[in-house]
Amino acid sequence: MLPFGEKTPMPTPTMTVDPESVTPGAIGFAAVALLVVIVVLLIWDMNRRIRRVRYREEVREELDAEQAAQEAAERDDPQGDAEGDQPR
Repeated sequence: MLPFGEKTPMPTPTMTVDPESVTPGAIGFAAVALLVVIVVLLIWDMNRRIRRVRYREEVREELDAEQAAQEAAERDDPQGDAEGDQPR
C-alpha cells in the first residue's frame, strides 16, 4: 500500500486575476488614513472626557468633606460662639 501524497501530484494555484487590478490604490490609502485620524481624535476626546469626570469627582469629594466638617463644627457649637462668628 502506498502512503498518501507520494504519487499524487499537488496542483499549484494559478492567478486568475491581474494583481494590479485588485490593489486598493490611493483611494484605499486615503480611506485608511482618514479612519486612523478619526480613531485617534476619538481616543483623544474620550481621554479628555474621562479626565474631566475624574476631576469633577475629586472636587465633589472635597466639597462633601468640607460640608461634613462644617456640619460637624455646627453640631459641636450650636450657639455660633466660634472665633470667626463673633461681631467686632
